[in-house]
Amino acid sequence: MSRSPITCHVLDSSLGKPVAGVEVRLQQCHPPAFDGGPEIWEPLAKGTTNSDGRCVDLLSPRGDNDAGNRTPLKAGGLYKIVFKTKEYFQETERLSFYPWVEIPFEVANPDEHYHIPLLISPYSYTTYRGS
Repeated sequence: MSRSPITCHVLDSSLGKPVAGVEVRLQQCHPPAFDGGPEIWEPLAKGTTNSDGRCVDLLSPRGDNDAGNRTPLKAGGLYKIVFKTKEYFQETERLSFYPWVEIPFEVANPDEHYHIPLLISPYSYTTYRGS
């Protein structure tokens, strides 16, 4: 089965349930153009977690004819996933300290699959590199 080279999964650890409907954005970092300049984060993709809390279609699968058999991932590239969590907690009538969660990561090998789980609760979050 073909899949996006980057996938993610959001779980509410305070309830022990997947989180559906969270907006997910993937961005790529471009280094400063001059010494002391700002890093620029370019939007690459946008998605939403499904009923199982997963977002599996951020990028076209490798080898997808519609994608020209290319992936935008670059070895040594810096990326981040932004999870818009505030709306989820508002819908469940809970206050939350974090309106969004940003997880930066480096792609060592663009031919590998990168799975980024996010475990959230109203006042904490954690993540790891999944498989």
